Amino acid sequence: MTQPKDDLYANPLQDLASFRFDQGVVNVFPDMIKRSVPGYTTIISMIGDLAERYAQADSTCYDLGCSLGAATLAMRHRIRSANCRIVAIDNSPAMIERCQLVVQADSGEVPVSLLCGNLQELQLEPASVVVLNFTLQFIDLAEREQILAKIYRALLPGGVLILSEKVAFNDTPHQDLMIELHHNFKRANGYSDLEIAQKRTALENVLIPETLEVHRNRLKRAGFGSSDVWFQCFNFASLIAIKA
Repeated sequence: MTQPKDDLYANPLQDLASFRFDQGVVNVFPDMIKRSVPGYTTIISMIGDLAERYAQADSTCYDLGCSLGAATLAMRHRIRSANCRIVAIDNSPAMIERCQLVVQADSGEVPVSLLCGNLQELQLEPASVVVLNFTLQFIDLAEREQILAKIYRALLPGGVLILSEKVAFNDTPHQDLMIELHHNFKRANGYSDLEIAQKRTALENVLIPETLEVHRNRLKRAGFGSSDVWFQCFNFASLIAIKA
């Protein structure tokens, strides 16, 4: 089945609203994420690999900010440990409604529970794998450390957090280069300069990227003794943090 093309910003918009995960975004999300985030397919695939490695028997695996469930399904198809379950949450009703259809159509055997709500309010059960896949960047800066501390407390010894984020750089020339390379990536995937500019404006003050140093330091303060980057392409990166 052909996925609808992301053309949300293809025409000039006089009233350019802030980006929201509404029904319009849900309808084109698979195309949007594939054409906008370099390495996204690789990250999703490796989340499955990491879940297979780190999922522990009788534990919960979390997809926090699950969107349409790509990471959820990647984990579902690779987890081999007995009596694991997956809990996936997103605060967009439109996302959860569509994700429910995706999960129902999937043949995986690991139980999946879908929740619509804010992950800040979610009470975490003992967990072995937690995924924040391009989620933390949309959360208020003041709440991010508390969320990571809550995840650390819920993780079992040997448990893992996978944190994927759009990142920023302190060095201005390098920051400008990474932005330019990302925009070139989007152009190569068929986005026009108008689409790139309007999407960037819509995301301003909605998606707040931070440096890798900030992420590492926050993970350390949350309790993680080991964390580092396992994937990076331009200004998109994914880190692994392991609880000793």
